[in-house]
Amino acid sequence: MSRQQRDALDALLRSAPRTETPPTPEEQRDAFASALTRPAPEGVATRRTVLGGRPALELEPDTASGPGRLLYLHGGGYLVGSPDTHAGLAGELARRAGLRALSLDYRLAPEHPFPAAVDDGLAAYRELLSTGTDPRDLVLAGDSAGGGLSVATLLAAREAGLPQPAAAVLFSPWADLTLAGESIRSKEGADPIFTEADVRAYADLYVGAGDRAAPLASPVFADLAGLPPLLVQAGANEVLLDDAVRLAGRAGAADVEVTLEVGPGLPHVYQLHYGRLDEADAALDRAARFLTARLGAGHPDAGRLAPVR
Repeated sequence: MSRQQRDALDALLRSAPRTETPPTPEEQRDAFASALTRPAPEGVATRRTVLGGRPALELEPDTASGPGRLLYLHGGGYLVGSPDTHAGLAGELARRAGLRALSLDYRLAPEHPFPAAVDDGLAAYRELLSTGTDPRDLVLAGDSAGGGLSVATLLAAREAGLPQPAAAVLFSPWADLTLAGESIRSKEGADPIFTEADVRAYADLYVGAGDRAAPLASPVFADLAGLPPLLVQAGANEVLLDDAVRLAGRAGAADVEVTLEVGPGLPHVYQLHYGRLDEADAALDRAARFLTARLGAGHPDAGRLAPVR
């Protein structure tokens, strides 16, 4: 790992909500933005817009063609992050896939605890469908908390009777807010970013005294039947590894097409280091191919679901 990558990881570590005299949410958001913000890639135009009643960033690569759309949900423990901090990652995935993308500025905790983020994800998804986007032309992607939120959005859409999109890509999804995965402890020494205490502090702020095993908070405990094809990518050196592994296993057991990739020696959301880390570029290329291969094919259950309301 280069010095630049190590500096970025160290800065992210400092932005985590440590339990000893934690900084304010705004201080954490500023630290996170300073550490990880990368602008949209060259050749990707951006425009502010509104989606589902929330601000959003539209990203349009000059490679985009056809009706395909990507809805991106950023990471940050439901506490930090924004479409601006993730313009680089979302834009890079959109550019490689040749898709127009929308990155949603969903509400953050602790000001807006669970289920505010899920409500915003569902509202954004519903508006895309109601304004004419064919679900066969729509894909989702998200990283970390945004990966878990992507699955929660799909579950909420299913419960609302909405058709599923063509596919979803999840980068290091945070899918278990109960922290029951063995890697929360076994990978703590290998993870250069998070400890169990860090992750627990994020969960405390997002769910508080609520049910952390609720399916829309921790989709690893949900019935995943009927979801679209999923690609799950994680690093072997992250405390959330078991979230990705168990989520993929549960999806497969529910007869969902799922591909799990674990990168040896790699940290949480290593895709953020595209252009600096060969494994990140290769992972984004595979993610782009996964999405584009499924666009237009539709989901087998789509025709049996209720129309958009």
